[in-house]
Amino acid sequence: MVSTQYADGRQEKRVENYTKFWQKDLGKEGEVDNQNRVESYTDVVNGYYDGATELYEYGWAQSFHFSRFYKGEAFAASLARHEHYLAAQMSLRPGMRVLDVGCGIGGPAREIARFADVNIVGLNNNDFQVQRARKYTKKAGLEDQVSFAKGDFMKLSEQFGENSFDAVYAIEATVHAPTWEGVYGEIMKVLKPGGVFGVYEWCMTDAWNPSIPAHKELAHAIEFGNGIPEMRHLKKAREAMVNVGFTIEHEEDLAERPDEVPWYYPLEGDVWKAQTTWDYFTVWRMSWSGKLVSHTAIKFMEMLNLLPKGTYDVGESLKVAADALVKGGQTKLFTPMYLAICRKPTLSEC
Repeated sequence: MVSTQYADGRQEKRVENYTKFWQKDLGKEGEVDNQNRVESYTDVVNGYYDGATELYEYGWAQSFHFSRFYKGEAFAASLARHEHYLAAQMSLRPGMRVLDVGCGIGGPAREIARFADVNIVGLNNNDFQVQRARKYTKKAGLEDQVSFAKGDFMKLSEQFGENSFDAVYAIEATVHAPTWEGVYGEIMKVLKPGGVFGVYEWCMTDAWNPSIPAHKELAHAIEFGNGIPEMRHLKKAREAMVNVGFTIEHEEDLAERPDEVPWYYPLEGDVWKAQTTWDYFTVWRMSWSGKLVSHTAIKFMEMLNLLPKGTYDVGESLKVAADALVKGGQTKLFTPMYLAICRKPTLSEC
């Protein structure tokens, strides 16, 4: 059957097929299932984001990532501070040419461009998100400073050429890659000698043991609910950076900071934990009643062909994601903010 292609870039069939990459019982997931997702990572990720992007925008923000919170800090302020922190750690300077790998709909790119006065190219392999990124960037008046390109982050050097960027960053995006060595190796190639790479990586922590069934099932739930082919140990991210030739100048799991307000609190759906008045609405959307309202609306919109078939199922996977991420955060088995600042050797060091 030919997939319906929407004018906005979404493809109905890949949304509808997304959940089929997993066993209905996540406890029965095997290595064959993992390998199938890794080999089909483009279909997995695109199917997920064709269905989930508008849900993210409604339930979260234009920046699709987590962040740390100070007591009383507004949700939007926390997201921006997380982006500013990465830019500061990378020492981004005005005029630098910067690549955002896996840019979503461009929220972080626009924020970092304003904050650091750099020129950013956002890369995304999803047509729907690229179109939305360009629309929002035009509305923000940043078209001369922030641009977007459709492409595969496993083929960066083919698209941009080697030694093309002063800096590269990735915010909770390279977890979607089939291998970290592959995507980090491509980032190394497009960086100029002496260039900096900064990343917030999704990882299972050193406390995670895949031989424990409950731990393994938690990882599969995170994968299923977030369009991730395979969750991996934090130590493998570190090893991959070093293996492709990066020097790690700074690394830290920011989720280990003793914050009074945990990074996952908005997912808990407890409105009494909202840090500001406006955030009550953000947190409510993740409560049982908020989910009931939004997912019922999604079901009717899909029935009326206002959304691609399969969007409701992707929305249901987001419920699994929220529960798994909260559990992963509470048990310290998962982190969405392993920060690493890496340097490509200069020509004299090669």
